[in-house]
Amino acid sequence: MTETYDEPSLGRRIVALLIDWVIASLSAVALFGSAGVQFPPAGIRDQLIINGVFVLEVSILLGLVGFSIGKRVMGLRLINPDGRPIGIPRAVLRTVLLSFVIPAIIMTEDKRGLHDLAAGSKVVRA
Repeated sequence: MTETYDEPSLGRRIVALLIDWVIASLSAVALFGSAGVQFPPAGIRDQLIINGVFVLEVSILLGLVGFSIGKRVMGLRLINPDGRPIGIPRAVLRTVLLSFVIPAIIMTEDKRGLHDLAAGSKVVRA
C-alpha cells in the first residue's frame, strides 16, 4: 500500500462483521422466509442460504463502494493499493475466504488477513 492509512482495531472489524452478518441473516429471512429459512439458523440449509446472501451483499458493496453496511457504521473501508474499491471479482474472492473464518484469523503484522492478501486489499479507517 503506497499511502499511509490508520489501521482499525480488531474490535471495530469484528463489530462490522457482526453487523453485516445480522443484516445478511435478516435479508435471507425476508427473501427466503416462505421457503422456511429462519434466524437464528435452524440447520445447515439455513446457514448456507444466509452465507450465500452474506457473500452476495458484502461482495457487491465492497467491490463497488469500498465498504459494507457494517464497515460504514464502524468507520471502515476496504481499499486496493491505489486507495480505490477493489472491484466485484476480488471482493467475491475476499468474502468467500472470509466466510471460511481461518483466513481471517491468520494475520500479518499490518493486520491483513489471508483473505485480504489473496484479494490485494486492506481494511483501513475511513
